[in-house]
Amino acid sequence: MKTTIAALIAGLFATAAFAQTPAPAPTPAPVAAKAEAKETKAVVKAEAKEAKAEAKAEAKADVKEAKAVTRHAKAKTKHAAKTAAAKAEAAKDTTVAAATPAATK
Repeated sequence: MKTTIAALIAGLFATAAFAQTPAPAPTPAPVAAKAEAKETKAVVKAEAKEAKAEAKAEAKADVKEAKAVTRHAKAKTKHAAKTAAAKAEAAKDTTVAAATPAATK
């Protein structure tokens, strides 16, 4: 019986000793790491947004330039066609004019 009581008392002392140790305090490092990760994520997001805006502006400028080149080529072709038509008309007039006086003689 004495050994049983001694074992119970020893158990109580052991439990009391473990109960008295302070619980480990939560480390503030994860909070700091979370804040840093959040900051990094915001920076990456802002950089991606900026890159996307730059790419969009560049694409827009490329389209604008392509349209200008197309317009210029179209105008050049139209001018060449008008010039060719005018030359053909002039050549037609000279052949008709040359043919008419010879036919009336």
